[in-house]
Amino acid sequence: MRDAPLVVCFPFVGDELGGSHVSAIKLIERLDPKLVTPLVALHFTGGPVAAYLAGRGVPFVAAPGYGFPQRDLATGSNLSVGSRLRMMGYLAGSALPISRFLRRNEVDVVHTNDGRIHVSWALPARLAGARHIWHHRGDPDALGVNYVAPLIATHLITVSHFAKPQKPIVDVSRRLSVVRSPFDLPKSEIGRNKARAMLIETLGCSPDMRFLGYFGLLIDRKRPVGFVEAVAVFAKRHPEIPVMGLLFGVPGKEAPELDGLVLQRAKELEVADRIRLMGFRNPVEPWMQAMDALLVPAVREPFGRTLIEAMLLETPVIATDDGGNREAIEHGITGLLVRPDRPECFVEPIHSILTNDELRNRIVAAAADQASLIFGTDTHVRDVAAIYQRVHRPARQPADQEDSAREMAL
Repeated sequence: MRDAPLVVCFPFVGDELGGSHVSAIKLIERLDPKLVTPLVALHFTGGPVAAYLAGRGVPFVAAPGYGFPQRDLATGSNLSVGSRLRMMGYLAGSALPISRFLRRNEVDVVHTNDGRIHVSWALPARLAGARHIWHHRGDPDALGVNYVAPLIATHLITVSHFAKPQKPIVDVSRRLSVVRSPFDLPKSEIGRNKARAMLIETLGCSPDMRFLGYFGLLIDRKRPVGFVEAVAVFAKRHPEIPVMGLLFGVPGKEAPELDGLVLQRAKELEVADRIRLMGFRNPVEPWMQAMDALLVPAVREPFGRTLIEAMLLETPVIATDDGGNREAIEHGITGLLVRPDRPECFVEPIHSILTNDELRNRIVAAAADQASLIFGTDTHVRDVAAIYQRVHRPARQPADQEDSAREMAL
């Protein structure tokens, strides 16, 4: 058994930045260099992931292979025949270059973190003789985690019990771990009052305005249009309380039109003056802290980062009773849960949070305590590092030694 740190490769596409990237990068930053040497590889080195890494001082290299299909590998079962052929061509053409890259860098473990990377790095990892950690952060019914990962991955990590593969082609119970995403106690240097004042000045709105926030990519599963509908229903039923719905995020690659649909729906519901697209903001903490409530209308969300971030910032959370949300929120104790895909169900919880100070204060205090206790980064890093050690096997012998051993066996 060698004494050198394990080399763990973290490949990313790099064309969009989401919660999975933030979680993985937190892990990379906190790994013990005596145990693990991380190698970050990006297919697109001029995108938002590269900028985020550079801003945090995390080094990265260009991933091998050319012509990574940005959209083709993201659209799942809706691929056209042409897209499927392009995808298959890319996978076939990139397998050997990626495998050589892994061998050249003496990579022990490949840790993949999103669908496109799982698909494109799984076979090269096996060809290179590296262990493969498939970190699933998506739908439990996804084809990849049920049909590909069970056959080819060394170990599976899911971010919640909800996200476990529902019908794996072979049993994976002995090589599957649930590891919560990592969260540090947010650093807010300006405080809630100043954050709110900053937001009011940015928007040019009345000081008595109440703010409802949506944070995350604009993708269908997260229901940004449902967020608009919830704000509209509340505004109609409680005109005495001025509210504004703010969406912090950009459209995901699979739904570039969703920002337009959000504005269109706001216009249809006659709340265009109450909805704002705020785009991506970094750091996010002051903006989230300025919210009177975080609304999470998502369905089948494996485990949303924004819930925990809001809990740590003492911003009350109202989320759908669906997916991994129910593993993060204890209804009435650390937040409020509502029926999914029913925007009107948000109305009374919003009213309670905005008008009942005792309820709000009790919820945010309990939520902050629980989030800091359960979802710490140190716990996440310790658990994932233990998985690396568990799946690793001793480095392969050089080819000439392998041949000699084979001849002796014969």
